[in-house]
Amino acid sequence: MENSDICWYAAKVKYQTEIKIKTFLEKNGIECFIPFHKKVIERNGHKIEVNRPVIPTYIFIHTNKESAMSFPELSGYLMNYIYGRDKSQFTVVSDKQMQDFMFVIDFARDAVKIENETLKHGDKVRVIKGDFIGIEGELVRIKGHKRVVVRLEGLFSFATTYIPPSFLEKI
Repeated sequence: MENSDICWYAAKVKYQTEIKIKTFLEKNGIECFIPFHKKVIERNGHKIEVNRPVIPTYIFIHTNKESAMSFPELSGYLMNYIYGRDKSQFTVVSDKQMQDFMFVIDFARDAVKIENETLKHGDKVRVIKGDFIGIEGELVRIKGHKRVVVRLEGLFSFATTYIPPSFLEKI
């Protein structure tokens, strides 16, 4: 991979700086993503809807390696990129994985369960019908129900709600 190749990088940032970093990146024309979910909280007897990060302290940045390396100094914020398993290069998330991840987060905010990377490997599947059509992942059983897991390799796994077997094809 060349320094000029545009990729998705995952960065760990200080708690509650995600939105400030996102604002900085977007002002500089850099695409980024923070998975949010809406939460209703009560303050002084009033209900307020707030956005909370699904994965606090993480931001996904779509840029080249050279730019990624310059952001911490330019922004003034601490950003640590996640390294791959061999610890020699940053973890890169493919465009397809990122699209699937964003879709699952946006579509089913309450229907997504975050799993750790200890899931057993199952069949690779593609959803061919229903709301999750086009999503590719791994078939797993969680609490007795078939679900499709979208992995951001070395980072996180997200499981959909139940998907009927007839909605899936093996890839």
